[in-house]
Amino acid sequence: MTEELALIEKIGNVALITMNRPQAKNAINAEFAAAVGAAFAQAEADPEVRVTVLTGAGTAFSAGADLKAVAAGEPLLPKEYHESGFGGFLRLGLLTKPVIAAVNGFALGGGTEIALACDLVVISEAATLGLPEVKRGLIAAGGGLLRLPQQIPTKLAMEVALTGLPIDPATALSWGLVNRVAPADKVVEVALELAAAIAENAPLAVQASKRVINRGLDLDSETRVELWKYNDTLAYGNLESEDAREGAMAFVQKRPPVWKGQ
Repeated sequence: MTEELALIEKIGNVALITMNRPQAKNAINAEFAAAVGAAFAQAEADPEVRVTVLTGAGTAFSAGADLKAVAAGEPLLPKEYHESGFGGFLRLGLLTKPVIAAVNGFALGGGTEIALACDLVVISEAATLGLPEVKRGLIAAGGGLLRLPQQIPTKLAMEVALTGLPIDPATALSWGLVNRVAPADKVVEVALELAAAIAENAPLAVQASKRVINRGLDLDSETRVELWKYNDTLAYGNLESEDAREGAMAFVQKRPPVWKGQ
């Protein structure tokens, strides 16, 4: 099942991982998360791989959490990838090798959180970013609320998180959320070119550079651990709320949600 839900291809010293659940816009449930998490583990363990590019099959990069699974009360995170965070791979800071997101299409919610977790991002002209979780009674629990204020000014991060409105590629580029904007049919190609430029360099130096930059962002690693614990506590508590179930059910039933604030 892993081969079906997450495809991995080696191109020189680059691993191309494709999230392969196009019929569900690559929405994340536990089985899908385990497959993609396993693909990342494979790339991380391969000494020939120096850079990983992540993209999605079909017209979407990832629609984020599978709201049908949420509505059914199903877990989104497999036990074996608990430490890797939501989706089994969103805490990409655990990986030593650079990861480039090739955002080929629709990428809201968890899809945006995947992009935020990657080291570099190439986005399609036709793609859309955003954190619409609040519109479904949820919060951006996959690190979006922690990473977004690190990557753009706080006021803009607040606007994105509290309105749930989408971000177009040009705005994402001007804010510094992405590295490149490419035509829809060239996104993976541009990402692979960027990956090849990195892969030409000394792998240990590249990995050390990534670690130093991330450590500088974290400043205090103990505080960062506590922040993730705080994030998870609020996220799981929120996920058990009536509003969270209502938001998911409203999405499935194609109707406006009725919030109760409980």
